[in-house]
Amino acid sequence: MDYYCDRLEESDGLATAMGQYGVGDTNHSVLRPWGVWAVISPFNFPLALVASPTSAALLTGNTVVLKPSNTGALGSLLLADIYARAGLPAGALQVVTGGDEAGDRLAHHDDVDGVTFTGSYDVGMYLYRTVAAGRPKPVVCEMGGKNPAVVTATADLDQAAEGVMRAAFGLSGQKCSANSRVYVERPAFEDFLGLLAEKTAEVRLGDPRDRETFLGPVIDQEAVDRFRSAVEAVREAGGEVLSGGEVVTDGDMARGNFVQPTVVTAPEETWIWEKELFVPFVAVTPVDSLDEGIDKANDTIFGLTAGVFAGTDEEVDRFFQRIQAGVVYANRRAGSTTGAWPDIQPFGGWKSSGTSGAGSGGPWYMRSYVREQARTLIRE
Repeated sequence: MDYYCDRLEESDGLATAMGQYGVGDTNHSVLRPWGVWAVISPFNFPLALVASPTSAALLTGNTVVLKPSNTGALGSLLLADIYARAGLPAGALQVVTGGDEAGDRLAHHDDVDGVTFTGSYDVGMYLYRTVAAGRPKPVVCEMGGKNPAVVTATADLDQAAEGVMRAAFGLSGQKCSANSRVYVERPAFEDFLGLLAEKTAEVRLGDPRDRETFLGPVIDQEAVDRFRSAVEAVREAGGEVLSGGEVVTDGDMARGNFVQPTVVTAPEETWIWEKELFVPFVAVTPVDSLDEGIDKANDTIFGLTAGVFAGTDEEVDRFFQRIQAGVVYANRRAGSTTGAWPDIQPFGGWKSSGTSGAGSGGPWYMRSYVREQARTLIRE
């Protein structure tokens, strides 16, 4: 919120003085709100993925109707209370709870002038195709990813393994930016795989309220079933589970949806290379070159995040120039494909990962929430 306020102040609001026809006229480009904006948010970041679109929409003059995921609704109600206590005018933000039907009716309501949706590709594309069928209106969708990392033979392999582990398993893999595919140059493949399996085996699984816990439960039984299906697909295809692969039912963890962080190798024809899983699961395969790794990384409908680990600037530059993703990282130990922070890492996808071309928390994001009006005043 502070970042978006700062951008408005730096730009002197939403008006830009233009040129003149002649003496006596003034011309301005003014960015105006669309009107009523619907925000439909997911469970996995129940404040961040609500605060960014609602604050951007409100600051640019829109009113907002917010429909959070049922499994993340309390965060939205808390945020609405914060807005109210901070002095937001009554009625400028409304929260509607409910399931898919509530979200569908809100997005397609005649009085809604724009929509921001964060969630699955299938639902996002449905909204993108249908919301503006009656009249033109903006539909901003962030629709997940199948995010790759490429590791070259010149890379610091300990750094690479740490970065992949953290990006694949942080938040139990329930990030649209989670690292789920890794392509490693053959000279480094075995060493990298050993380091990744070793680091994965050391991950502490348990109660996420415990500071020492790295991996908590997944959201529901459907996620557990998806995890089981992915592990089974790997084994049926002749792949190998190098670490993890089991649902945990010991002690207190029998009462929740706990699965082990899992590293696999598998034939690239296996569906686990294509489908976003949203569980702590990463697949690794060797490649013959950086360029082959980039080609395989780009071979997906998605284009959200991507990472590279390489020992030379030339390799990093080549990756940045060729990779088809909206958020890219090089040699990031804290997360090979994850990380988003206002004023530092704008977050938004290319291809089937996003529709606006502007990243949340970046300098162009608020532009999605306004439309331009050209104003000319003549004084004779």
